[in-house]
Formats: sequence, C-alpha cells, structure tokens
Amino acid sequence: MKPTPPAPSVDPFVDPPADAPRETCEPAAAHELFRRLAHTTAYLIGTPVAFMIAVLAIVLWAVTGPLFHFSDTWQLIINTGTTVVTFLVVFMIQNTQNRDSKAMHLKLDELIRAVKTARNAMVNIEDLPDAEIARLQREMRAVCSKREGRRDGRDPHRSTHS
Repeated sequence: MKPTPPAPSVDPFVDPPADAPRETCEPAAAHELFRRLAHTTAYLIGTPVAFMIAVLAIVLWAVTGPLFHFSDTWQLIINTGTTVVTFLVVFMIQNTQNRDSKAMHLKLDELIRAVKTARNAMVNIEDLPDAEIARLQREMRAVCSKREGRRDGRDPHRSTHS
C-alpha cells in the first residue's frame, strides 16, 4: 500500500509558503503569540491555585453582599465578570485542545506508518466523512471480535448460540 500523502495545512498562518511576502508571515507571529498565551492560560487555569482564587473571589463577592444591600449592581458584577472570563477562556482552551489533538494525530500517524502490519490508509482518517469513519469503526470492531474469539480458544467462525 502506498503511504497516504500528508494533507495540506489548513492554517496558512501556521505554515505560510516559503515564497510568501513578509506581510503574510506577520500573522504567523501573532498566531504563535496567541498559541503561547492560550497554552499558558489553559495550564494556569487548571491549577489548584487558580481554583482557590476563583473560590476566594466568589466568597469575597458573597461576603460583600450585605455591604451593598444585595443590589442589582452587586449581582451584575459577578454575572459580568464570570461571563467575560468564561467567554475568553473558551477560546484559550479550544486552541489548546486543537493543538493537542493535532499532536496526538501526528503521533498516531507516525506509529501507523512505522508498524508494517498497520494500514497506511488509516493515516489522516480524521479528515474522512462521518459515514466513512463509522464504517471503519464497525470494521475494526469486527476484527477485534474475531481476535478475542481466537484468544478464548473459540472458533470465531462458529456460532456461540447453540
């Protein structure tokens, strides 16, 4: 089987063509800056310290409720703050997840390529339509079921419903 050629980059900012003018490459620097910011933010938000800061902010907000007579402004502060933070963090975390997913696919593609008995057609299957992925999943389950039958000492071609 021929190896599957690598798919072209879907993000021209990440890998601009070598002959691209300098102006085209400048967004790549902004992209890298955002990637670093997103990675650092996702890491920091996932720490126990960040959780404790969030809990402390909520406790501080709740404690100040009587001081501000539980006013609409007092409620608006927490609602606006949490909405803005959530909105921004979603983009940061999604960027990190996208990057992790790409890296995982590349690692798996390398393993598929390196193992002689693996099907190179499995490389880049994440780009296939859902129906084709579902078909491959059914095929893989059938192969695994046959192997399990052999390990159990059963004949995989023989019916177990006697």
